[in-house]
Amino acid sequence: MDNNIDKSSNSIKKTKGLVLTGLLFAIAIVLSIIENSLPSVVIGVSGVKLGLSNIAVMYALFFLTKKQAFIIAFLKSFFVFSTRGAIAGALSLTGGLMSLIIMIVLMLIFKKKISYLIISIFGAIFHNIGQLLAVSIIYTSIYIWAYLPVLLLAGVLAGIGTSTLLKFVLPAFKKLGLK
Repeated sequence: MDNNIDKSSNSIKKTKGLVLTGLLFAIAIVLSIIENSLPSVVIGVSGVKLGLSNIAVMYALFFLTKKQAFIIAFLKSFFVFSTRGAIAGALSLTGGLMSLIIMIVLMLIFKKKISYLIISIFGAIFHNIGQLLAVSIIYTSIYIWAYLPVLLLAGVLAGIGTSTLLKFVLPAFKKLGLK
């Protein structure tokens, strides 16, 4: 009898995890669409965005599991690939993976001694570095690295912005039963 209860409980946990992942992916898509309708964060510098859809990935990483965060990042990249093409999809994937990896490393090294703000800033910076690496491979130009200082500054600002926005949406997630 206990074995059936354990199986049922495990099945419910898996279903809940799948539903939460799907919900966060849907939120990421909506945030991505909203952000794409807005101008660049830095006027005169194309392509610099806040990274609103990364809020869903950060939420999954901070409050759910690393696996769910990776799934959402991959799904986001597939969505970008499907809607904006192969290069945009590659940039999304490399940026998202670099971002997640550095955030996980920081969380493992510093445990509870590091703030979500610092993790978010490093995640945004490494997202930009990952995208820059992909662009430099695709276009094989060393001149693209002149863009690095702008992307580093943009990463700091984006990290602060996404961390702050995540802090504001946490009550809404709590009402949905996500926290």
